[in-house]
Amino acid sequence: MSAAIKPTGMYRYRILALLFAATSINYFDRSIMGVLAPDLIEHFDWTKQDYSYVLMAFQIAYAIGLLSMGGIIDRLGTKKGYVLSIGIWSFFGMMHASVGRGFSLIGFSLARFGLGFGEAGNFPAAIKTTAEWFPKKERAFATGIFNAATSVGAIAAPFVVGSIVYWSGGERGSGDLMNWRYPFLITGVLSAIWVALWWINYKKPEAHPKLSKEELDYINSDSEVVLNETPIPWLKVLPQRETWAFCVAKITDAVWWFYLFWGALFLAGKFDVKIKEMGLPFLVIYLIADSGSIFGGWLSGAFIKKGWSVNKARKITLLICAVVILPVCYVAITDNKWLAIFLIGLGAGGHQAWSANIFTLVSDVFPKKATASVVGIGGMCGALAGLVSSFILGAVLDGVGNTGFFWAFLVAGSLYLVILLIVHAIMPTMTPLDDNLKPILR
Repeated sequence: MSAAIKPTGMYRYRILALLFAATSINYFDRSIMGVLAPDLIEHFDWTKQDYSYVLMAFQIAYAIGLLSMGGIIDRLGTKKGYVLSIGIWSFFGMMHASVGRGFSLIGFSLARFGLGFGEAGNFPAAIKTTAEWFPKKERAFATGIFNAATSVGAIAAPFVVGSIVYWSGGERGSGDLMNWRYPFLITGVLSAIWVALWWINYKKPEAHPKLSKEELDYINSDSEVVLNETPIPWLKVLPQRETWAFCVAKITDAVWWFYLFWGALFLAGKFDVKIKEMGLPFLVIYLIADSGSIFGGWLSGAFIKKGWSVNKARKITLLICAVVILPVCYVAITDNKWLAIFLIGLGAGGHQAWSANIFTLVSDVFPKKATASVVGIGGMCGALAGLVSSFILGAVLDGVGNTGFFWAFLVAGSLYLVILLIVHAIMPTMTPLDDNLKPILR
């Protein structure tokens, strides 16, 4: 960025607030199932493997959706693409409430499939919006802020579920599980409000009447203005080494899925945490996760402002994240509930810091009109990794009980260092690509 161009105006943060709100709704909707898992399994008489099939339906659709939604959003643009995505996921989120006991496994699997397909559009749209509205040196921080909303949604879910849902007999397994349908309906109202605000307020920076020329110049100060809006097909970005570096980095999504969908089962099985007691542990875990997301995004930006190259700043930050996450390996060994919760929180915080930076790798390297497609391809790889891990973990837990969590936490703690080495081997430098996906040599 030229030294003469200073940050003027704050309208871009209004757009960021809308991204934060959409991601909060997304993760609130997504997290309800994980919080209800111990009680739904008992209420519907599922095995752990049955539960893993429900999760896999979501993850299969999420993988398909990421591959297709990224391209759809690049074609429709973020305004229309985001509305399409949130409309689909809100409809299927509410469909969970219509599932009856007689077809619970099929019904939940179908509802989760639709939810996963729609929710797949959130991150491609949000990352594309960030690339459009923020200069490179602010993108990791902006991504860290809206990525922190995943924790806001995950924090809200156990408190809402705990205040509404209960067993008619007072304890798990006695009587009926009451009011479990209501949490699935709440996001429909929230989504409708968000769509109205997004449609009224969103335009691209170059066409936005409320954006000052000074702020527009600042947004474009370290990147090229896109003159040709024709999207780059995902089949063209797929063979790029940089695409596969991002795909490998996104394998760590399996760890985040593990915390989100299996965390309540671990706490219930090891420490006998009841549905109405889940709120505080999840609050601690995801507040730490929020802090990690924002700090991780800020840290690499601070390194860049010190004069570090983008390549060095992003990868040193990723290395710090990987080291911070290592103690998660100890979770399944300790008998101290709050130590386990803190270590899971540390792992979640490290993951969110990692996530904020790997998302930014895409907009650092690829032209803006390819961003959503690349994010979708990488997200598909992350979803497939989560699918495989869910299937394996469900089978292991049915076979050996909660001791299976030992191996899950061991992998969750050590995976990031291995992945970082592979990413660096694939993409040792982060050279920006032009509209023809050729390196821009400076």
